[in-house]
Amino acid sequence: MATWTTTHIPPQAGKRAVVTGATGGLGFETALALAGAGADVILAGRNAAKGQEAVRRIHAAHPRATLRFELLDLASLASVADFSRRLLDEGRRIDILVNNAGVMALARRHVTADGFEMQLGTNYLGHFALTAQLLPLLHGAPHSRVVSLSSMAHRHGRIDLDDLQGGRAYKPWKAYAQSKLAMLMFALELQRRSDANGWGLLSNAAHPGWARTDLMTNGPGTNGMLGVLSRLLAPFFSQGAAQGALPTLLAATSPEARAAAYYGPDGFSEMKGAPARAKIMPQAMDREVAARLWERSSALTGAQWAPERERIPS
Repeated sequence: MATWTTTHIPPQAGKRAVVTGATGGLGFETALALAGAGADVILAGRNAAKGQEAVRRIHAAHPRATLRFELLDLASLASVADFSRRLLDEGRRIDILVNNAGVMALARRHVTADGFEMQLGTNYLGHFALTAQLLPLLHGAPHSRVVSLSSMAHRHGRIDLDDLQGGRAYKPWKAYAQSKLAMLMFALELQRRSDANGWGLLSNAAHPGWARTDLMTNGPGTNGMLGVLSRLLAPFFSQGAAQGALPTLLAATSPEARAAAYYGPDGFSEMKGAPARAKIMPQAMDREVAARLWERSSALTGAQWAPERERIPS
C-alpha cells in the first residue's frame, strides 16, 4: 500500500474508541489522532492527573473533539471490572478497542493486585479480561475492531505454561517478550474465536518498532550499557511516538486493514518507517499453544466470552 499517514484515517464521526494507556506515549498519539478524525474517545489510564492533562492537550489541538478520561488499572482485575461496568451501564457500543497499555522489562519481579507477574498481568491478562468484559459493546457495533499491541520482542518470546508467572526463574526481558508474544497470539486467537462464534470482530495486532517513549525509562531505564547503546543508536534506528502509533492507527481504522494481520514499521528490522504488514514469528502461530493459553488466561482472570451483559461479576 502507499505510504500511510494520519491523513489517510477515514472520518470516525459517530464511532466510539477506547484506548488503554492513553495518557502518554503511543496511547496518547493514538487517542489524539482518533479524536482528530471525529471519534468519541475514552482515554483509559491509571493516573487521573495525567489523564486530565492528556484530555486538555487533545482539546487544545482539536477543540471540538469529544473525549474523556476514565480510570483503569490493567494490573487490577477489580479496576478492569469497574471500568467495564461503567461502560456497560452507559450501553453505548464500542467500535474500536486499542489494547495499548504496558510495562517493560522490570528489573525485579513484581506482582499485580491479583498476584500475576506484573508484565504478564498488565500487558496481557488485564487486556484479556477487559476485552472479554467489553465484548457485549463490541458485539453491538458493526465491524468493530480490537487492536492488540505487541512488540519486536515477540520474536524472542516463548509461552512457558509451566512457569507462566516467572515464579521459578524471572528474567526481565524474557517476561516482557512472553507478554508481547501472548498479546500477538491473543489477537490471532480472538479472530479465530470470533469467526467461530459469530462475534463479528476484526481482531488484529500492531507494534511501534523502536519508538521513543517513556516505556523504556519506566522499565529498564537509561543507565548502564543499555542506556549508552540506546542513546547512540536511537538517532539512526528509532522514531517518535507519533510515527510509532501509525501501525496501530492503520490497524484500527484503515479499510485496507485485515483480520488476524500484524502491522509495524517497514524499515530495517521493522524498527522505524511507514506502517506495513509485519512479520509474525512461527511460535505466534501455534494454534495448540494459543488455545491452551486462552483457557489458562480465562481460568486466571475469570473471563467469560459471551456477548451478554450479565457476565461481569459483582
